[in-house]
Amino acid sequence: MTDSRAARWWGVVTIFLIVAISYVDRINISILITDRDFLDHVGLAASDRVRQGLLATAFMVGYGISSFVLTPFAAALLGVRRSLICGLLLWGVVTFASPMLSSYGLLLASRVLLGVSEGPLFSLAASYIKAHFESRENGKPNALVNMGTGLGLAVGYPLVGYLVAGHDWATSFHVLGLINILLGIPLVLAFVRMPRPNAAAPAAGATQAVRQVGQIVRGALQTRHLLLVTVLTAAFLAYLWGSSNWLPAYLREARGFSLREMGWLASLPQYASVVAVLVGGVLIDRVARRHVPLIFVVGGIGVALAVWLAIAVQDRYAAAFTLIAANFFWGLMSPAIPSTVQHFARPEHVASAYGVVNGTGSLVAGFMPAVMGSVIASVPAGSAAGFFAGFGMLIGTQVVVCACGLLLWWLERGDR
Repeated sequence: MTDSRAARWWGVVTIFLIVAISYVDRINISILITDRDFLDHVGLAASDRVRQGLLATAFMVGYGISSFVLTPFAAALLGVRRSLICGLLLWGVVTFASPMLSSYGLLLASRVLLGVSEGPLFSLAASYIKAHFESRENGKPNALVNMGTGLGLAVGYPLVGYLVAGHDWATSFHVLGLINILLGIPLVLAFVRMPRPNAAAPAAGATQAVRQVGQIVRGALQTRHLLLVTVLTAAFLAYLWGSSNWLPAYLREARGFSLREMGWLASLPQYASVVAVLVGGVLIDRVARRHVPLIFVVGGIGVALAVWLAIAVQDRYAAAFTLIAANFFWGLMSPAIPSTVQHFARPEHVASAYGVVNGTGSLVAGFMPAVMGSVIASVPAGSAAGFFAGFGMLIGTQVVVCACGLLLWWLERGDR
């Protein structure tokens, strides 16, 4: 029994590392758009903020659609273990091959494909946790998995910055592609195991498999408060994708930091997220279940105030450090989303329900980098003013998070 309980945690640690790897892949582009050689290679102008933002949005479109459409098939036909292996192989190949693409259109298509391959990841993680942990103890494993987001960003910014500054932009793609395949796949093979009833692939034919997928999707759509949690998730992720994709350019162009300074300064808010996610996971396991939605209220207010300060202060280091506070409050909320979905959904519907929440939320939030890019480019008073206006949009996302959290708390009280 002790060995079994320890083994389930090794699976969680593995998924945590895979999430971290995936986030380094995702933010690679946000560093590269500050490199003139990369922009010349794909035919982008340094001032074309909209098309730069669309590279991140393209990833999120593929990611969102895949989370919603592909996840039920992955859960029903392949299972958690094989789905993770296939995903790692595909996104490793796509990443490694990206420097061979010499046009903006081809790179855009590769970002969509990368998003498709990574789409089911968090849903598969939720399914693994639901299979191994009860509702009253799922805060810590959810926190650990979500810490991979912050760790990936924290490691990714200086790592990619170092590879670009010390070698060239193409090296970053090659190194990340190899990490996916040579590190990620062996970890899954060694440590990710599902309980026996869920481990074997169904022996049924294609018709029965499709019927099973249909049942999973219909059950997932009956999850309590699904729409409200999805709206909350979209606003929550809009902050992540807006801030993480424009933070390097903001620090370098609006605040005047060098490439090397930008790398470590951009990583500091992500370390704050890692710590906060752990604190949030412990908090979820200690507070009454009906009070968990209040984490969104407190976190949303904290993020909004910190971003406002980052815009308002004159000192560039003070602005950078207020963003550390913003990411800390954001990280507090991170494990509460999968924990809430797992609480509301039936065990057999968790992967698909989280696919709906994460997929739809990611699809909507994925437009945030392009929208912010449009706002940044449209302000005529200079690049700094444009970045301030773009980051001001992040405050609006937290107003939505706070309102949804308050409503969810009120509805939970009425259900009891």
